[in-house]
Amino acid sequence: MKEFPKKFWWGAATSGPQSEGRFHKKHANVFDYHYEIEPEKFYDQVGPDTASNFYNDYQNDLSLMKKVGMNSLRTSIQWSRLIDDLETNTVNSDAVDFYNRVIDTIIEQGMVPVINLHHFDLPVELYHKYGGWESRHVVDLFVGFAQKCFELFGDRVKFWTTHNEPMVVVEGEYLFQFHYPNLVDGKKAVQVAYHLNLASAKAVQAFRAMGMSEQGNQIGIVLNLTPTYSASDTEGDLEAARIAELWNNKMFLEPAIWGHFPEELEKLLIKDGVIWQTEAEDSTIIAENTIDFLGVNFYHPNRVKAPDVAPNSVGSWMPDRYYDNFDMPGRRVNLDRGWEIYPEAMYDIAINIKDNYKNIPWYVSENGMGVSNEDRFIGVNGVIEDDYRIDFVKEHLEWLHKGIEAGSNCFGYHMWTPIDCWSWLNAYKNRYGFISNNIHTQVKTIKKSGYWFRTVSENNGF
Repeated sequence: MKEFPKKFWWGAATSGPQSEGRFHKKHANVFDYHYEIEPEKFYDQVGPDTASNFYNDYQNDLSLMKKVGMNSLRTSIQWSRLIDDLETNTVNSDAVDFYNRVIDTIIEQGMVPVINLHHFDLPVELYHKYGGWESRHVVDLFVGFAQKCFELFGDRVKFWTTHNEPMVVVEGEYLFQFHYPNLVDGKKAVQVAYHLNLASAKAVQAFRAMGMSEQGNQIGIVLNLTPTYSASDTEGDLEAARIAELWNNKMFLEPAIWGHFPEELEKLLIKDGVIWQTEAEDSTIIAENTIDFLGVNFYHPNRVKAPDVAPNSVGSWMPDRYYDNFDMPGRRVNLDRGWEIYPEAMYDIAINIKDNYKNIPWYVSENGMGVSNEDRFIGVNGVIEDDYRIDFVKEHLEWLHKGIEAGSNCFGYHMWTPIDCWSWLNAYKNRYGFISNNIHTQVKTIKKSGYWFRTVSENNGF
């Protein structure tokens, strides 16, 4: 029996824009807008208008989550739903009522609500008017939105996070063209990364200034940590891995926990002429407003090798001029998603946090595997027999358990996701949930993995 710490979080994560649907929203976020102008870019032309209908079906959804043994749930509050006037941060009363009902129902179901403030879903007006996260004004508007959330819901929500996977905003919107506005602009990408860090620190500052910490509340950030592994021990491959780690992980990890950016990264960006613009008080704000806990999203490792083309070649700046992806021969892969399966990385993450990041309290805020056409696995009882997902989760939990035994301060594990949800350009191509969702009828059914997870939660281990 592999037992986990007492009061361990067994749960799952979703987000407002991926579950609620667009019902009764005054503002469009960047994905709502992208679907309006280019629906053909989304798999089967399925957009976020309905998603998994959580806006209308949240009571049934939360009841199903309880049935799969969840004692905690992370979701997000949509900026584009809660706020009526984006400049003054006046709130929409219907949205306040909705989120109050959701939070109260989560608690009534015996689950801990974990609320995230930004899950890629910037109101598109703020991009069109100011350039979104390129703008310090948008940073301050976000802090105002966060303050409204703390004020309205902080009496019941004890765990908050500022951003989910901020590096995805940087890379998807400004480097690799998989999120609107699909730019390729390295200098803007660097500035956006800086502003996202600053926005997080300023939200933490506001949280504490409002007395949230004195009420026993905590605030953190959710980062997608993809441990970097070099293709070999050669000098070139090791240097590629060092820089990839600086950009992909330490860019957000070090400011959040240590209160400053990695000096090596700043030197590199200065040398390349793409360093961010700052203001005098920023370094103090970032230094004094570090997080209480960390959420870690892990799906696959990041393997790199020395670049085939010299980094000082002429052309537009991109961070990956310093490293190339490396596909390890013989690797295990989830072929539907194209991602390597490497559960050992969960142990490496645990030890890295223990040894290099103050052994800060942390939890696995996302882990999971997306599989397409899951109807092919329906058994005689009508339940999706997703043994592959059970095996995936179990392997990752085994390595996580080893990390905890070695002293890493992990307090929970959340799957992505409780109920099959809408997933950006992929829409419903790959399914991740413990609970299936027929998107035509919105009938939801617990999968075999959901019943298995319930026994894990009840036994606090397996």
